[in-house]
Amino acid sequence: MPFSGLSDFIDQLENKGELTRIRAFVDPVLEIAEITDRVSKNGGKALLFENTGTGFPLLINAFGSEKRMAMAMSRKDLDDAGLEIVTLFEKITGTQGNLFKKLSVLPDLNRISGILPARSGRKGICQQVIHRDPDLAIFPVLKCWPHDGGRFVTLPMVHTVHPVTGKTNVGMYRMQILDKNTTAMHWQRHKTGANHFEAWKKSGKRMPVSVTLGGDPVYTYAATAPLPENIDEYLLAGFLRNKKVRLVKCITNDIYVPFDADIVIEGFVDPAEEPVWEGPFGDHTGFYSLADWYPRFHVTCITHSERAVYPATIVGIPPMEDALLARASEKIFLAPIKLSMQPEVEDFHMPDAGIAHNLVIVKIDKTYPGQGKKVISSLFGAGQMMFTKYLLVVSGDIDIRNYRSLILHVLENTDFRQDLLFGEGPLDVLDHSSDTFSLGGKLGIDGTIKMEGEVIRKPGLNADISTGSYQNSNPSGQRNLNLLRDIQVAVVGLNQSENPLAVEKSKEWFRKEDFKGILRLILAVDHNADAFDMFTVAWQVLGNSDPKRDIDYISDNIIFIDGTIKAFREGGFPRRWPNIVRSSEETIKNTDQKWDSLEIGPFIPSPSLNHSLLSYAGNDEVMVP
Repeated sequence: MPFSGLSDFIDQLENKGELTRIRAFVDPVLEIAEITDRVSKNGGKALLFENTGTGFPLLINAFGSEKRMAMAMSRKDLDDAGLEIVTLFEKITGTQGNLFKKLSVLPDLNRISGILPARSGRKGICQQVIHRDPDLAIFPVLKCWPHDGGRFVTLPMVHTVHPVTGKTNVGMYRMQILDKNTTAMHWQRHKTGANHFEAWKKSGKRMPVSVTLGGDPVYTYAATAPLPENIDEYLLAGFLRNKKVRLVKCITNDIYVPFDADIVIEGFVDPAEEPVWEGPFGDHTGFYSLADWYPRFHVTCITHSERAVYPATIVGIPPMEDALLARASEKIFLAPIKLSMQPEVEDFHMPDAGIAHNLVIVKIDKTYPGQGKKVISSLFGAGQMMFTKYLLVVSGDIDIRNYRSLILHVLENTDFRQDLLFGEGPLDVLDHSSDTFSLGGKLGIDGTIKMEGEVIRKPGLNADISTGSYQNSNPSGQRNLNLLRDIQVAVVGLNQSENPLAVEKSKEWFRKEDFKGILRLILAVDHNADAFDMFTVAWQVLGNSDPKRDIDYISDNIIFIDGTIKAFREGGFPRRWPNIVRSSEETIKNTDQKWDSLEIGPFIPSPSLNHSLLSYAGNDEVMVP
């Protein structure tokens, strides 16, 4: 059933045993984030911090499990929403034929008309309390990580309107608090919010903006969903909740927002005003996104419901709560991709270690030669898929979420000389690995089962090699060479801080040694990464590599991927290289000491301790060699 505000959702979470209340005071500056990171990474419940030092409780990790994600969408499970969309699309797109067949679709079309967002002339629950002299300090806004530029609103639904077309957009753009009534607005250059901003700049007028927090939790998902531009987010929300979204006009501008939002922050952006310095921010990439110039948002009014709850999330080294939002999109958007763009697509998956854009795996029903490459070419230009760095396409009876089997399948069906499609294109602005901001290399991998006309040269894979690791002091600077026999993959740790040429020397070492028939894929990470922790290895390699720059052929069917930190390479790096995100020793110690007073269950050590070795230069936000 749909929810009317976060308090309603909280009641349901508690009834289902999915909520933990924390009554002791916890500081929104660093402490709430540290506690949430521990609970989230251990599959814990949603957390309601009741004593935040403000008049508002704070809800976090509300989307941190598939069960809670499904609850937020008023569904029993995530598959339910995906199947419903498939059924609806198939009915609407399969209506060719006699009149009876066409008329049979009318109830479904009528249902769509019944979930269109509707504007109301009345005031909303979100306007029960009005602050005409707004002060953002009334909210428990989080500072999540020690080198964040300040406090950030992390779950804002930012409402804008295009000044010419009148098209609306609701996007999720972080907001850094600057003072009592201004924030920075993180409109990345590729996003619809930035497009609207540029249009208002041309008009020479102030841009009205309203930000909502809370309400039915499905609104939050809709604001993050990879919808095509100009598709109303509240249409998707209405479909998922099976009830139209009622919208009310704001007090100080003409933006319409949900009737049952918990909090509304109204205001404007003046395109003629100089931008402000925003960031750094510990981001979902697991690294700090570094400071840059962004528009300033002026708050003119704050309204909220009488039972308002402040919602928040934290992001950082994966996996975290945002991974569940990506899994929901896998279920919900498979049908639109399959039925409107790529009918051969059977499934797609964004692994947690790939933080959504770094790796996308697609499974297809292959019926003709070259089809894998066709899908790669098409998807690299499709909507937000344009940000994908590594795109893997497979076919056959393979579970794309069983990574060990998947790697075996890919190595068995891929000729590295002819099945790797290198290119260049736009990257997410948060990607730090490319030499050029938001532009870099891409790789499509055709790992489909080959058909007649597609030749694959397979190396001999019958060599006998023991699984294990050893210390190596050769000039290449290698450490912890981890050879995994079954999947023909080597992970090698390189100490670049002592030897900037370690990567190049390692390549030469592998070329000289006789690895033919033993290895197919060599992954290089820094020596302080655990070569046996394949999740961390994958996260580091995907995040730190540019496919065009960092992949090299050792031989015809052995490739080397340099996933090391580029700040240490000879000659340096043309951009600032960010550090990983982790809590400070002081925050970890303080949280350890107060854990028992929180009454939230057995002690959980800080996840940041697991990544302390990956942090350089005293954990500054920018890595300094």
